[in-house]
Amino acid sequence: MSHTAGIDIGSTYTKAAILDEAGELVGSGMRPTGFKLEEAAQEMFDRALEAAGLPRDRIDYVATTGFGRHLVSFRDVQVTDLTAQAWGTRAFFPETRTVLDVGGQTMKAMRLDADGKVRSFRLNDKCAAGTGAFLEKTARYLGYRIEEIGPLVESSKEVVPISGVCAVFAESEVINHVTQGAAPGDIMHGAMASLIEKSVRLMKRVQMEPEFTLVGGIMRFPTMVKVMREHLSEGVNVPPGELVQLTGAIGAGVLARRRLEKLQAA
Repeated sequence: MSHTAGIDIGSTYTKAAILDEAGELVGSGMRPTGFKLEEAAQEMFDRALEAAGLPRDRIDYVATTGFGRHLVSFRDVQVTDLTAQAWGTRAFFPETRTVLDVGGQTMKAMRLDADGKVRSFRLNDKCAAGTGAFLEKTARYLGYRIEEIGPLVESSKEVVPISGVCAVFAESEVINHVTQGAAPGDIMHGAMASLIEKSVRLMKRVQMEPEFTLVGGIMRFPTMVKVMREHLSEGVNVPPGELVQLTGAIGAGVLARRRLEKLQAA
């Protein structure tokens, strides 16, 4: 049985996925990207191989995606993160028509046609107030670790409004709320609500339509998903567990399989 690999070198995390001939995930790895991008890619590739119980020579094709995709010397092909996410989300939810991907440094919304091709997309990569980094920075300012964001928001009794469209202004609002004695959970909830509003606006710009699929590390937080479901009202999908962060790598692995089959058929 042949296998393909997809490696997603993101700005915050690097993910690797090993797929078998049927497109099933058999091994994966994930770690913070850091500054040595190829080292991160190699380490996660090795971790995914170990998880799959496979030697390197059992991998027939490797596709890379993400902002560091062109820096991986052992790749066979590179694909854009938009294309990889389109194929990755539809591997889980074939009827997906709109994808929202909220990562640590970027937010992306895209609309797909019935065949899964990207027809419209918008990026918010100019300001941290529209990315997961804003939530992480807010948590650190409040004295909490990133992994405590979820429970902190769950403790909220009311949403403290944060309207700043810029990370600098939004941070000033957070500071004001702290000095006025607002509860940390309520402030964190407000920061998340602000991010959700920006997400929905971005999705509207691509003329969103159901089914919706939400991916990216921020979707690990149940409150984020819950409020997004309230805004979108119907057809909202979220891959389970850590798979919500692996869709780009899985999509690259799917595209690697398609490219391999074309080469074999030539």
